This record gives sequence, C-alpha cells and structure tokens, in this order.
Amino acid sequence: MNIPRQRATEQPPDIRAHNFSEVSGGFDKDTAIKEAGRCLGCKNAPCVSACPVGVDIPRFIQSLKQGDIGGAYDVIRLSNALPAVCGRVCPQESQCEGKCVRGIKGEPVAIGLLERYAADNADVTTAKVSLTHSVGIIGGGPAGLSCAGELLRQGIGVTVYESLHKVGGVLSYGIPEFRLPKSIVQSEVSRLIEAGALIETNVVVGKSITLDELRKKHNALFIGSGAGLPNFMDISGERLCGVYSANEFLTRINLMGAYDGRHDTPVNIPRTAAVVGGGNVAMDAARCALRLGADKVFIIYRRSAEDMPARREEVRHALEEGIELLPFTVPLRFNGENGVLTSVVCAKTVPGEPDASGRRSPTVDESTAFELPLDTAIIAVGTSPNPLVAANAPSLTRDSRGRITADENGETSIANVFAGGDAVTGAATVISAMGAGKRAAETIAKRLLS
Repeated sequence: MNIPRQRATEQPPDIRAHNFSEVSGGFDKDTAIKEAGRCLGCKNAPCVSACPVGVDIPRFIQSLKQGDIGGAYDVIRLSNALPAVCGRVCPQESQCEGKCVRGIKGEPVAIGLLERYAADNADVTTAKVSLTHSVGIIGGGPAGLSCAGELLRQGIGVTVYESLHKVGGVLSYGIPEFRLPKSIVQSEVSRLIEAGALIETNVVVGKSITLDELRKKHNALFIGSGAGLPNFMDISGERLCGVYSANEFLTRINLMGAYDGRHDTPVNIPRTAAVVGGGNVAMDAARCALRLGADKVFIIYRRSAEDMPARREEVRHALEEGIELLPFTVPLRFNGENGVLTSVVCAKTVPGEPDASGRRSPTVDESTAFELPLDTAIIAVGTSPNPLVAANAPSLTRDSRGRITADENGETSIANVFAGGDAVTGAATVISAMGAGKRAAETIAKRLLS
C-alpha cells in the first residue's frame, strides 16, 4: 500500500500543442511491473464487473507482475478485441479504475496504462483457425470490430462492411492522432484480418446494397453503423463558411490526412477558433484546431467546467495547452460577411433546476450578450445514429430519436439481425459500443453453434 501510483511520461504542453504526436508515452517495463505490483488481486474484483467487456483484470495484472507480457495480453484478448485502443481511450476513471479497491484509500491501479503496455509490447502471433457459418457486420467501428473479434474467437466467419475507405469508424475518423495513433488502429484491424475477418470498404449499406440482400448472404447480421449524423443548434449563421460540425472537422483532419501535413486537405487553417460543447469530441476538436496553427482557441460550454462530460484528463490537457474555457456561455448566432464567418454572439447562462441527467439545466440571460471575433467555429453538441441502414429497411424498428430498437442481447425486430453501439444507444463511449458488439456476438454464436 506504500507504493504510489506510477505516472506515464507525457510531452510537455508547450511542445505537444504544436504537433500531432501521441501525448502520453505510456509505461516502460520497469514502471509497468512496479504499477502491477500495486494490484491487490481481489477475489471479488469489482473492477471486472465495471468493465463493459469483462476483462479479467486481476489475472492479466498478475501476469505482468511476473514479467509475462504475452500471458497478460492473452488474458486481455479473451475478452477484448481492441486492447491497444481501449488502453488509450477508455474512460477508466469511471469504469474499472473507478471501482478499484485501492482507490478507496488512495489512488486506483492504473489499469488502462497497464492494458496499453501489454498490448503494445506483447509478441503477438495470430493463428488462423477453421471458420464455419457467416455473419455480416455492418460498420467497421468499435461495435462491429468487437463483434467480429468475438465471433472469430468462437470459430465463426465474418465479413465487415465499411462505408468509408478505411476501417475503424470513430477510431479512424474521429479520435485524433495525438490520442490514438492511426497505426494502432490499423494494427488491431490487421490482427482481426489475420484471424480470418474479411473486410469490404466503400460499401454503403442502404445505398450500394440493401439489408435484405445481406440477409441472403449471411446466417446473421450485426448492425454497428454508429452515430455519424451530427447535431446542430439551429441558430442563425450555422451555414456560413467556417462553421463546421465536429464530425466534418475531425474527419478532414484524421481520415483525409491533414494531421501529418502531407496531404492537400480542404481545411482552412484557423486563426481564432471556438468549439461549442463539453464532451471528448469538443476537446478533440479544440486541440486539433490548436495544432493546425490557431493563435487562440475557445471552448464554449453552457454549464460549469465541473459539469463537462469530457474525461478529466482531456480537459486538463486542453487547459495546459492554452485553450480557454468559457463556461456558462451559449452561442446566440454566428455573424459573417460575404458568406464567411466573422464572429459569434454569445450570452451567459444561469444554472436552473436539475434536468433528467441530474445536471442543472441552464437558462440564457440575453442581457449579457457579447461578440467574439473568430474565423472558425466547430459544433460539437452530439450526434444521432446513421439513418441510411434503417431508412431502407422498414421492418427494422426505431425509436423516436432514430435509434434502432434492440433487446439486451442486441436482437432487433428482424430475426437474426442484431444491432449495438451508437446505432442503438446514441453517441456513447468506445468501450460501451464494444461491450454491445461482444454481447451480440455471444448470442449469435450460441444460436449458430447450438
């Protein structure tokens, strides 16, 4: 109990604010083994039940204690198809680490960093096994890839249909290089391909092929098409040049290569940028704008800093890098000249009564209105499920918000068609989507192999 929590190396804020290299350097071997030594090996391990994919955390950490990196990795892969991803982007503080017994009287074990270390440093060989049956997976994001990994582990063949030219979903187009290097995503995908996964890119289900056509090709389907439809605020000026959705802004940077400076990507280099929102996507967009060359970046958020849903680490990193937070502030309209953004008019908010989430719903005090000059605005106020798949399948039921309805195992209104992740829940976390994909895969496998 006397061993303090070990710290990962990080790029200094004044350096990392000007590059897209990964901020955290993770652990070296000695640090990882020392941190693993802090784990109490609880028999009734609450950290496991708090993990959406059920990784046997004490067991993999025990392997690390003994210096068995490959053994640790093997334990993780029994439950998690994307450990190098999860070790970087999972909200461990509210999941596994949030339930760590050591955290009751001190700091929890750095479970995420240990998972990342094992995934990055294990000597991995993927054995290709004989596969039976065929499951079609719509969407190559976290839910779809997790579903694919579990099905392959149980000996069932999969074909992943991805609408974009690269697999990964939000891992590829949304989360920036400095948080999740693209090489890590491609490495994880490559391991699935080595295990037998078939990948078809540039396939827009609902346009280039229908759900019914896919049902005829496969024994079962899983829909993990995500929440790629951006929400807007419906205020004046949102159509001005220089106003982006966070989806568009991050896709242009990540998937179209603006982050590495080698591509002619149609992104205007911001000078003064404002991001509206308080989640991880807002933090990502703000930090990307800074790295592209912005002199000043603001985050406009209608509640307090403490109410922001973004991970505390991401907020800390953003503030350390010089991004300015404007809490209790809301945009009223965007102004422009000749169709180009020139400023945003904002007002302060006053906290009201708690809403359904338990947070106080703010009201706007328009008497406090002020104008903020800027050339780039990025709207990061949430996303809705991709509508294409369901729109062309009338028998696939959806709720009033366009989310596919599915039971706890992911089964939809169509027999042997399953769904999970953001397509069902709306925008959530990578690991929750992975959990949904894994649960659906377990149900599919039980049905096909029985």
